[in-house]
Amino acid sequence: MEINLDLPYMTKDLPGVGGRLRLTPGHFIVEEIPLYEPNGEGAHLYINITKEGLTTKEIQEKLAVIFNCPNSDIGYAGLKDKHARTTQTFSVLLGNVDNDSINDTVKQIKGHLPVTINWAKLHRNKLKPGHLLGNRFTIKVTNTNLNATKSLEYAQEIAEHLKKNGVPNFFGPQRFGFDGENIQKGVKIIQGKNLGVDPWLRRFLISSYQGYLCNRYLANRLESDNYYLILMGDIAKKYSTGGLFQVEDPQKEQLRYENHEISFTSPIFGSKMWDATGPAGKLEEEILNEAGITLQQFDYLKIKGTRRLGRLLIPDLNVSLENQDLLVEFFLPKGAFATIVLREFMKNDE
Repeated sequence: MEINLDLPYMTKDLPGVGGRLRLTPGHFIVEEIPLYEPNGEGAHLYINITKEGLTTKEIQEKLAVIFNCPNSDIGYAGLKDKHARTTQTFSVLLGNVDNDSINDTVKQIKGHLPVTINWAKLHRNKLKPGHLLGNRFTIKVTNTNLNATKSLEYAQEIAEHLKKNGVPNFFGPQRFGFDGENIQKGVKIIQGKNLGVDPWLRRFLISSYQGYLCNRYLANRLESDNYYLILMGDIAKKYSTGGLFQVEDPQKEQLRYENHEISFTSPIFGSKMWDATGPAGKLEEEILNEAGITLQQFDYLKIKGTRRLGRLLIPDLNVSLENQDLLVEFFLPKGAFATIVLREFMKNDE
């Protein structure tokens, strides 16, 4: 299978600044924004942690060892990068715990983990994947190709374009592995081959392939200028409520699209996915045909599929200078990748 990882730029007519990311973890700061706050009582202790050099799964496993419990008793809302300074919340099922013993628990964690604990508070339920609004990013781009003043000038022009038009909600390259190896393994599973991997990894590899097909759809939509249009048969999503609906009057819905009220959605292919129809449906069919995959293959593996927001809005996108480096700050909803925004500024896909 030939894999095409190339993605078009939203701002292809605007020059990039080049540069590098993550020279140190402090150059890539991620703060998880919670869906709700812990209420101060319950059997689960919510622990807000700032970490560097550790994955979310590694923290989960280490907490399970500290508290002598299964990994499943440790909850988290989303996976965070290893090579970054990330702040996120974990939950630990402790049973009957009073607030007086929380300090002892915090000391126990500090004695075993090289992390900063920002706060700890009880809550009634486990923290589960998806229990977050999104993430706020503060990212430093170093070693740009231009002097600082010129870098800022270029970046400001790109930022204005992105604030007006958003950016395609591509999956980031970290989802796909080196040279797309996760995609290759995912398609083999779709084709019925048993790779002998555990259930969690199997689901991840399949989702990597689904993400790849989603990226191809978004790339085709952008390159054909259909990114800027709502099409007949699109499955659209309301930004305010998250509600989905099928487009029957594209001329009417185009105004709502331009006013940032709705977006088209892209396919995460599966047997239960809400299919687009008409011209929008033809775009989805083309992706499957090019891949040589059918929805029946997803159905056989009980892969349900879903719809993904097609256009990310970044109204709070801000660029500035910190000494000679470019600082880029913005919020993204859950499931979105910061690297998709950064590549528009850098134009080097580092």
